[in-house]
Amino acid sequence: MPAIVIVGAQWGDEGKGKIVDIYTERADMVVRFGGGPNAGHTLVVDHQKFVVRLVPSGILRQGTTCVLAQGMVIDPRSLVTELDELESRGIKTSGRLLVSDRAHVIFPYHVLVDGLREGEGKKDAIGTTKRGVGPCYEDKFARRGVPLGAFRDVQKLREMTQRALAEWSPVIRHLGGDVPRLDDVLAAIAPTRERIVPLLVDTQSLVERAVRARKNVVLEGAQGTLLDVDHGTYPFVTSSTPTAGGACVGAGVGPTRIDEVVGLVKAYTTRVGGGPFPTELHDEVGESIRKVGAEFGSVTGRPRRTGWLDLPALRYAVRVNGLDALAVTKLDVLTGLDAVKVCVAYDTSHGRTEDLPLDEFGTVTPVYQTFKGWTQPLGGARSMADLPREARAYLDFVEAKGECPFILVSVGPARDETILLRDPFGPQAAC
Repeated sequence: MPAIVIVGAQWGDEGKGKIVDIYTERADMVVRFGGGPNAGHTLVVDHQKFVVRLVPSGILRQGTTCVLAQGMVIDPRSLVTELDELESRGIKTSGRLLVSDRAHVIFPYHVLVDGLREGEGKKDAIGTTKRGVGPCYEDKFARRGVPLGAFRDVQKLREMTQRALAEWSPVIRHLGGDVPRLDDVLAAIAPTRERIVPLLVDTQSLVERAVRARKNVVLEGAQGTLLDVDHGTYPFVTSSTPTAGGACVGAGVGPTRIDEVVGLVKAYTTRVGGGPFPTELHDEVGESIRKVGAEFGSVTGRPRRTGWLDLPALRYAVRVNGLDALAVTKLDVLTGLDAVKVCVAYDTSHGRTEDLPLDEFGTVTPVYQTFKGWTQPLGGARSMADLPREARAYLDFVEAKGECPFILVSVGPARDETILLRDPFGPQAAC
């Protein structure tokens, strides 16, 4: 390899769990570099379904070291619960999971604020998962956050938490909530300290040494390009940098250490939460895609908004991330549709464009190209030649117009329901 970044090329939920799992078959280390428990990766292995939220997907590979890096924000209660769930299902995490002592702590008051801001009926709601991720990042960038390393010193932890809570108290009152007592906040997370402190290390040094030693390292993203705080559909974005550049910052490795960047794209598009979505479907086709694709949030259970694939947005993701290859997921979900559409351009107030007009994305009208659908099941396909002619024509068009070569196509949720077009660890072809 040895260092590959895997990122979402849409609004997240592109199926990163399965693709990262495929990559980690020969990986020495898998690193989550950003986000928090607002990300959920679903994996199906030997007919068993696993959902991980904080822990990297590589945890299912027994020989792989998994790292939660300093770019993350971590709810210690969520982490311990997830570790318990994995252990109860026979997945050993001891000695295989390491956590950055510089990752920031999500406290109960972060979750409280998130929920108050995103309350039902709020006109300015972003559509977050209400897991406290945004408020925790606010503390981090206001320089009043609490890194997990403070768990080693109870007095230091108390002082830092007291300072942050004091800053949030007027906000909580303004939003109509009750300010929690400091002792209650600390009591809520106290049981997690014993489990988490032994996991804490300087992950930046750990990851950088592994990359320098030419170990096979996968840097695993969360969310997607169009949710990036700088490059997404602002303000309807996440609070971190899920693009490829965020991998270097969040994991602590220089850009020259990265060998390849792979973007994930569904054969259609989904979005969770508020914000513009030009190709969104509000008809029976959109409902069919949602039902067949099980398009419900793995963290919240919320139904995802569904729509046709958006090529201008995909090309934007290729450029912003410097993608070397694309992995297409959930092609099988489109089976049975009479027609499959793909957005090739937008009509805007300034005329037609094939670029992504972020400044007026909420008012554009998509221009579609239509392809004939197919009815044959795809789960048994292991090469492009195994696919129906119509499905192959659709993929050929997307690959050409997306301006980036495909590395694999997923035709089902299981590990083996995949068409590998190139060895993930072999030589790459530039976009």
